[in-house]
Amino acid sequence: MFLSKPLFVQVLLTILLLFHQSASLTLAQSADENAPLVPAVIVFGDSIADPGNNNAIKTIVKCNFPPYGLDFAGHKPTGRFCNGKIPSDFLASKLGVKGLLPAYLDSNLEPQDLLTGVSFASGGAGYDPLTSKTSHVISMNDQLELYKEYQGKLRTIAGERRAENIISKGLHIVCVGSDDIANNYFITPLRKTHYDIPSYANLVVSYASSFFEFSPATIMRGSRVSSAIVTAPMRASSPDHEILQYGYNSVFSHELLQDRLWFLHL
Repeated sequence: MFLSKPLFVQVLLTILLLFHQSASLTLAQSADENAPLVPAVIVFGDSIADPGNNNAIKTIVKCNFPPYGLDFAGHKPTGRFCNGKIPSDFLASKLGVKGLLPAYLDSNLEPQDLLTGVSFASGGAGYDPLTSKTSHVISMNDQLELYKEYQGKLRTIAGERRAENIISKGLHIVCVGSDDIANNYFITPLRKTHYDIPSYANLVVSYASSFFEFSPATIMRGSRVSSAIVTAPMRASSPDHEILQYGYNSVFSHELLQDRLWFLHL
């Protein structure tokens, strides 16, 4: 998925707008204006938020080659699905945390990088486990397993008390969902054979609901789980534009998730 700068900015501004408007998320005003608003930014999701995790796994879903990275520092590809920075980088920078949010699986990751957050996102992932399986990428459940591992490392580096503060006050973002509809359902026949659009939408909603219902109760306990589903716009010239649009709307307007998630339909 090759995203343009305008789309990056649109994603970022929408996330920030919802971040400030959400009644469930309040940020304490610091006496030091230069202090970060949160101690860490922790991200789960797909290619929109993957800064290079797919570089470390066996998959063809990679962007570690030109022209990716053309506008990045050093003009080299990093594994980000973009010419330069991705929305999670802009978000971490805007909140005063750090300029770039690194991939958790980055071989150059330093222990100190863990203190201010990482991204577990994997390009091609989705709420539907089959979406990740067919692309051979890191599933949402596996991203949560990596998060458990991250917490253990964080406690070793920072100590129990500081680690708990980072986890409980850190901003958690979930940016995923478009690959379930655009790639898994409409490109492969595996789900389309057994589900029509409304029934597949319900299936994706059930997986998404489980992710947000159980993960806070287990490994995200006490943290600000600020969640967003971000989808890219369909091309109006696409012959499947109308049916794709219907598929997106079926998922992102589902009443079961309205009380739990921020929905970003770009």
